[in-house]
Amino acid sequence: MKDLPTENIKLPKKKTTVSDLEKGDVINNKFLEKEELEEFLITAREEGLESDLLAFTMLAYTGLRIGEMIALKWADIDFENQTLRVYKTYYNPTNNKLKYQLLTPKTEGSIRTISIDPILIQLLLLHNSEQNLLKNENNPFYKDSRFIFANNEGYPKTIKHVAIRMNRLLKKTNIQKHVTPHSFRHTHTSLLIEANVHIKEIQERLGHSDISTTMDIYAHMTKNIKKEASNKFSNLMKDLSKQIHSNYK
Repeated sequence: MKDLPTENIKLPKKKTTVSDLEKGDVINNKFLEKEELEEFLITAREEGLESDLLAFTMLAYTGLRIGEMIALKWADIDFENQTLRVYKTYYNPTNNKLKYQLLTPKTEGSIRTISIDPILIQLLLLHNSEQNLLKNENNPFYKDSRFIFANNEGYPKTIKHVAIRMNRLLKKTNIQKHVTPHSFRHTHTSLLIEANVHIKEIQERLGHSDISTTMDIYAHMTKNIKKEASNKFSNLMKDLSKQIHSNYK
């Protein structure tokens, strides 16, 4: 019997893209409602450790991916025009503080400049002052590479570190959802939709190169928002509904 021409040939695995992950995450990860986000950020203000309030406000108010946020340096912030430039992402699968890489985004659409809220400007200025004090205290051990979200030695914080800080704060709230740092990106998206921001603007702000990715998330988020609106209406009308129902018994 002759060998099959395809024998021992292994087909290459399809490479998972950021878009694929987001499409999956939007289903698996819950996002925070506006009231839940308010509770979380107030908890971060009252109970948070160094830079917690800034980090989670940044994620919620910009929709940045966690790797994009950690890769931010001070030169990426235009304080005068209140904008933020995204052109790199942090990569560190081992969570070793020394073994990180700064990579360019996988798609051109991820390279973008976005407007940021005045509250972020205020938090960034305060953080900059605190960070300068820390540099002086830890000199000459501080390796200053101008990262905004740096540890006590100047190295960028790891994604695991941010997740641990987030879980610490979640335990101090009444929020019962399974939330990850990426959930803040979906939270930002849901709030943009709620504010009736045009889908093209949402695409550009989130850095989606393909609008179909934005459309998928938009459709899913809109479905959730409509369902939530229906639930809120039902709760509001609960007493009246009981009265109507009782009249038909």
